[in-house]
Amino acid sequence: MCGIAGLWDATHRFPGDDGLAAVRGMTRALHRRGPDDEGFFHDAAAGIALGHRRLSVVDLSPQGHQPMTSASGRFVMVYNGEVYNHAAMRRELSGHGAVFRGHSDTEAMLAAIEHWGLDAALARFIGMFAFALWDRRTRTLTLARDRLGIKPLYYGWVGPLFVFGSELKAITRLPGFDNAINRDALCLLLRHNYINAPHSIYQGIRKLVPGTLLTVGADMARTPAGESALVAATRTYWSAREVAESGVADRLRLSDAEATDELERVLRDAVALRMEADVPLGAFLSGGVDSSLVVALMQAQSNRPVQTFSIGFREKGYDEAVHASAVAKHLGTEHHELYVTAQDALDVVPKLPGIFDEPFSDSSQVPTFLLSQLARRQVTVSLSGDGGDELFGGYLRYFKARDIERCLGWMPDRMRGHAARSLSRHAGFYESLLAGVNRCLPARARLKRPKSKVGVLASMLEAGPQEERYRLLMSHVRNPAAIVLDASEPATELSNPMLGPGVVEDIERMMYSDLVTYLPGDILTKVDRASMAVSLEARVPLLDHRVVEFAWRVPIEQKVRHGQGKWLLRQVLYRHVPRPLIDRPKQGFGVPIGAWLRGPLRDWAEALLDERRLREEGYFDPAYVRKMLADHVAGKVNEGGRLWDVLMFQAWLPETPRNRLHAYAEVAA
Repeated sequence: MCGIAGLWDATHRFPGDDGLAAVRGMTRALHRRGPDDEGFFHDAAAGIALGHRRLSVVDLSPQGHQPMTSASGRFVMVYNGEVYNHAAMRRELSGHGAVFRGHSDTEAMLAAIEHWGLDAALARFIGMFAFALWDRRTRTLTLARDRLGIKPLYYGWVGPLFVFGSELKAITRLPGFDNAINRDALCLLLRHNYINAPHSIYQGIRKLVPGTLLTVGADMARTPAGESALVAATRTYWSAREVAESGVADRLRLSDAEATDELERVLRDAVALRMEADVPLGAFLSGGVDSSLVVALMQAQSNRPVQTFSIGFREKGYDEAVHASAVAKHLGTEHHELYVTAQDALDVVPKLPGIFDEPFSDSSQVPTFLLSQLARRQVTVSLSGDGGDELFGGYLRYFKARDIERCLGWMPDRMRGHAARSLSRHAGFYESLLAGVNRCLPARARLKRPKSKVGVLASMLEAGPQEERYRLLMSHVRNPAAIVLDASEPATELSNPMLGPGVVEDIERMMYSDLVTYLPGDILTKVDRASMAVSLEARVPLLDHRVVEFAWRVPIEQKVRHGQGKWLLRQVLYRHVPRPLIDRPKQGFGVPIGAWLRGPLRDWAEALLDERRLREEGYFDPAYVRKMLADHVAGKVNEGGRLWDVLMFQAWLPETPRNRLHAYAEVAA
């Protein structure tokens, strides 16, 4: 695992070696992603400079050093990630006359690109990657990102310079960086708690969309291109939409036993490939279906106990460590667990802006960092179970959303409109009525925040297609442009889905939405930044693209059965772990943010959300934010999640180059 950065100074803004010096500074900001080595390439005549930070995992020798030049000298590459089938490609390429100096995946990738061409090579790569490829012959720079978006890649213009980097912190270290904050992207943060690709928090800087590549030529590099030019220069080499649509059109017709056998075969190979490393390796273990399955298949293919890691909290409802311990004992792993205090978690909060680099507000970022920190004490690589929910229908919200569809589906459009208007006009009456009914229900049946449900229901009734209702269900703030000043929320895949009408199952349409938005934008971003902050490589075998393609061919009845998701995954897991250790209600991996904001984090929140400060900064409507905080602190409602969205931006804002310079100027004065 590594960090990459670079620039194309086509107008020769930097004299001599100043461009290389700038990239050295950019790459230095990525030290945690690659603490073992650094390397640079500079072509002063072309204005190209590439930088690399290395976390040595495969081929620890100098033969794995980057930037790496292909055997012919045509291509130069900097690369972040792992291509797990590099040994098989190496054997095939050797039969075609390729000669290798070392045994790194980088060298195999370059040989594959030279022999088969870039597109054909990408089709063969199994793994996670983000790379920049300089073609000396055609004078073009190509950026590529893996199919599912496991590894990040930012790019864009800083003045006349075309730049790229694994994280924004590399780009913002560029001398003269002064790109304005993207207020429209801030709306996305408030709606989703992350910023969807291709948007970023800075104007002029974008995220490369998963499964795409961008090729920049000299003409484009000389003149900063607009969004339409970037879109035209970007093309898709793997499409989740096409995989979903073709999978549904060509379903597997296997018995339950045959489907279970086939899934286990595919998963065993995906896990085995990700167990290759020249450094210590382990796995995250929560005791849930996905992580337990990954660990079970690791242990089944290992001749020694697999090292597993979990953390626990003493707070009721937030502890999964006891379940992880039971699974680890059954499988015979070498298990490490750490019970962390509230103070341990709170100590992470000030570090979050630096760790996540771009405003990000999924509060499970805190335990994910602590878990990564625990694992890094013993291993350099850790496998994770992410992806099972999106591929096999595991989220409880899928069933809630399906129930909503069934309730609303029978109502004619006109009737839904009348009901929505009635709820909106008489919201106070319905809120009081619902709150009263809620108090009469048994504790287990009561709604959380019952008053807020009236507004949600009104919005659901007014919404158009099913995707629009799911977007509302997934929204922290239903109208973020009313809170973010001078902003307009941009469209995303979730607000304007591209999935065709051939996919008719509601749950599968929601799974697709999550696969292309929530998974890369939230889950994979969280795991990448938290693990890389401690120089730990996280691998996700359930997101092997062959597993993804298989999952979309599985009929919905083998994913969801008897009101429970991940049916087929469970059948594989039950072959290795007894049902009683697994079958329990799904539990999130979170922390009690709401309680903390009323307690130990209250002063911190009050300072960041001070009314005068909000007014001077000018990003949020101060009255709205202050009321939200006051209502939460008073215990009227639980606004912990929505407050966390605002707070993560507020905590990040002082770290921007413009604000750092302002702070330095004030100190100097």
